[in-house]
Amino acid sequence: MTWWLLFLAGSMLAMSMAALGLYAWDKRRAARGGWRVPERRLHTAALLGGWPGALLGQRWLRHKTVKRRFRVVFWLTVLLHTALALAGTYIAWRVTTPG
Repeated sequence: MTWWLLFLAGSMLAMSMAALGLYAWDKRRAARGGWRVPERRLHTAALLGGWPGALLGQRWLRHKTVKRRFRVVFWLTVLLHTALALAGTYIAWRVTTPG
């Protein structure tokens, strides 16, 4: 069970840093009128475990906070990721617990 939690925590940390970087890159490109990061990519990063970094990017950089549709999809990805992580943790617990 410990390996699963360490893997999950490490993955979320790495994806959170990547998501925060994507938000910072997109914010910078938006300010300069350049190529933008597609919203689908931002949502994918959140779904893959980077939602804490994405949330930090939204709050800290004040980015992607106005578009209601984006925010709704973002929170749905957070719920889906949480459900998948809990299901995976439960399955790992059932497999490794004797009896």
